[in-house]
Amino acid sequence: MTRPRFAPRPAFRPGRPARRLPITLAIALGAALLAVLPTLAGAGTQVRVTTNLGAFTIELEDERAPLTVANFLRYVREGQYTGTIFHRVIPSFVVQGGGLTPDYASKKTREPIPNEAGNGLVNLRGTVGLARTAAAHSGDAQFYVNLADNADLNPLPTRWGYAVFGRIVDGMDVVDRIGVVPTGPMGPLKSDAPQRTVLIEKVEVLGEAAPAAASSPTADATPPGAAAAPGAPGASAAPVDGQR
Repeated sequence: MTRPRFAPRPAFRPGRPARRLPITLAIALGAALLAVLPTLAGAGTQVRVTTNLGAFTIELEDERAPLTVANFLRYVREGQYTGTIFHRVIPSFVVQGGGLTPDYASKKTREPIPNEAGNGLVNLRGTVGLARTAAAHSGDAQFYVNLADNADLNPLPTRWGYAVFGRIVDGMDVVDRIGVVPTGPMGPLKSDAPQRTVLIEKVEVLGEAAPAAASSPTADATPPGAAAAPGAPGASAAPVDGQR
């Protein structure tokens, strides 16, 4: 009688864990891709703002807010912001500066620029926007940093918003420090003015030489008493109480 033949069992092949290699490799490649995505997308121009309370760095939205970024960089390269102050501080709302000297005199500015609030960027904590008066297209040199998510500053179909053109990528702790300085009336401002000077010592584009000297724009700045939109970052003006 012929005995049935059973197929031999496959010999054990060492190295079975090698099947995990593609998964491990995929994870590693994915992590590497995430790390370089900002570079592939093209990081925006970075500007460092140095104050007497510390320094912070803004990354600008060159592509999504081109007019506002070009306007801001022009002021930076002219040395416009050197020796100005943060004149408006509202905890859990914004800090605003770049337009007044320590004695609350307005610096001259160039012509206002078109409002780019419809660029899709929103007023989240740590973003930087262009201050203006109640007039939609009145922004010039003054800027603000959001201390919180401020949806009320974003545009709606029925009204203009406030244009975001950058975000803080380093030194938000310095901005928060500015955001808690004691405030009150000072100079022409009836409220929200720091009771100690928060001085902007210099503003510089990273990777560029500092400007040799400030040049004087021809247009006059909005006077400190100009009215702002209720609860919004206006040109030197205080907000309407209860509408932040």
